Amino acid sequence: MAGEENVDVDAGPPKTELNVVGMIGLIVFYLIIFCAGVLSHKVLKRKSRKEIQKQQVGSNTEDMMLAGRDINYVVGVFTMTATWVGGGYINGTTESVIKNGLVWTQAPIGYSISLFLGGFLFAEKMRTASFVTMLDPLQVKYGKPLGALFYIPAFSGEILWSASILAALGTSLRVICGIDDTASIIVSAAIAMTYTLFGGLYSVAFTDIIQLVCIFVGLVFSIPWMTHSPHVTVPLRSSNLTMFMDQDQPYSKFFGKLERNDAGVWVDYAIMLIFGGIPWQAYFQRVLSARSVGVAKTLSFCAAFGCFSAAIPSIVIGLITMNTDWPATEYARKLIKEDYKLAVPLTLLYLTPPAVAFIGLGAVSAAVMSSTDSSILGVSTMFTRNVFVNVFYQKASDRVTVWFLRLTVVINTIIAMLIAIFVKTVYGLYLICSDLVFILLFPHLVMVVHCPSRTNKYGMILGFTVALILRVLSGEPVLKYNAIIKYYGYVEPHYDDSDTYVYGYQRFPFRNLIMALNFIITLLVTFVTQQLFKKWPHLLRYDFLDAENGTAPVDPLSPVTPPVAQKSESAQ
Repeated sequence: MAGEENVDVDAGPPKTELNVVGMIGLIVFYLIIFCAGVLSHKVLKRKSRKEIQKQQVGSNTEDMMLAGRDINYVVGVFTMTATWVGGGYINGTTESVIKNGLVWTQAPIGYSISLFLGGFLFAEKMRTASFVTMLDPLQVKYGKPLGALFYIPAFSGEILWSASILAALGTSLRVICGIDDTASIIVSAAIAMTYTLFGGLYSVAFTDIIQLVCIFVGLVFSIPWMTHSPHVTVPLRSSNLTMFMDQDQPYSKFFGKLERNDAGVWVDYAIMLIFGGIPWQAYFQRVLSARSVGVAKTLSFCAAFGCFSAAIPSIVIGLITMNTDWPATEYARKLIKEDYKLAVPLTLLYLTPPAVAFIGLGAVSAAVMSSTDSSILGVSTMFTRNVFVNVFYQKASDRVTVWFLRLTVVINTIIAMLIAIFVKTVYGLYLICSDLVFILLFPHLVMVVHCPSRTNKYGMILGFTVALILRVLSGEPVLKYNAIIKYYGYVEPHYDDSDTYVYGYQRFPFRNLIMALNFIITLLVTFVTQQLFKKWPHLLRYDFLDAENGTAPVDPLSPVTPPVAQKSESAQ
């Protein structure tokens, strides 16, 4: 299935004329979000909350990164759900339903399970320890320089996530408003970046409330108008194949088909999405900003339900797209494979009245901004905290740290915009988001949180290095390079019936294999080195990584209220 991610970036519908009314509506929507982001930060600074803030927030840095660890149940559930339900989630789910069927649309159920498991396995331990980022326990165990090495997979995942959702909005605005992809990506990212610079997690969390309401109301409100379009076959039929091919197939296009040869691919993606969806700073930033341990766990469980529910409108839109006579619409031609990623904006534009289309566009725009700001703030927080301060400038003042955080937000936003502009597939990027995080970061986060005595620096370095090399050599069709290591069932690169070059892809669940090898190598090397130093103490003189002399403390940014003392607050 991975070989199907190759698309012609110049393909797709012709650009529509600039829609002035749509542009005005979009500007108004962005202004509302921007003002809400700025004002929400100011509201929490009101006199009535000053005493609480003084008790829980000792610096502006922690204020921006963790909202003073004062996120309650309502705000926490909204911001956690809105963070996962991004433009890539909405557009990508619909794209996957149309392209491969429901059986291959694994992100909704995978990420929902990952949120539940995150709350069950990590929320209590991480919040109780009052960490600031998810890299803190790694630096506690492996030391600050080696722990910072995990910023590489974390950065890759968060930036690719941001790029995928920015690309989703770019295609939506191009179709509905006639705005060039590049311009819309730059403007949208700049808006989200600006209010994030003003208020940090305060602004991000409270704008998520507005954005999540817009997402649900906008998409759900648009679906009845789509089904009442004269160009849509009602009742919706899951076996409607006429727009895709000249002859029928013995299975439903909507539900899709899982071939025996592709079972390894399905399992590989399923497990990767579930466990690779846990180690994200965007998730842990909300867990660690929660008012108490109870809030941290509850918002994870509730967000799992919200994440799954948000995928239902996208799945229905995919079914509507399959049952639409596109040549009879103003679109005037059948959808081709390169149009699938445009399914949501196309249905909004050609199957609903203009006013409804712009409400739906507001939903997509809200989804993009709600995830972009979270991801950018998360990856910038990790770099500022775990790399700049902990490794290079440990005596940085609070003022220097805050301004460096803001500078990092700007730089990371620019990087995400460049990737979104030059890499066009939505769902492919969305899957890569969990790839490196799952293979490189997840095994070590599990070990340092749940069994820190079973891992040390030697095991980590060897396990991390071997896993990274194996993943790079395994190829990636979305990034347009073929594999050097070819596992069982590898599909060689070839030209399809339309003479389009298809990159080779793996059918074996190689991601799970590499992740397991990371675990095994780390545990084995750790055990061997520990036994050597224990039986022959004189070998400690060669312990050049100082792996047997305990852990390196990572100081908190400021005094925080211990979770135990917050039990009374959680009942409020």
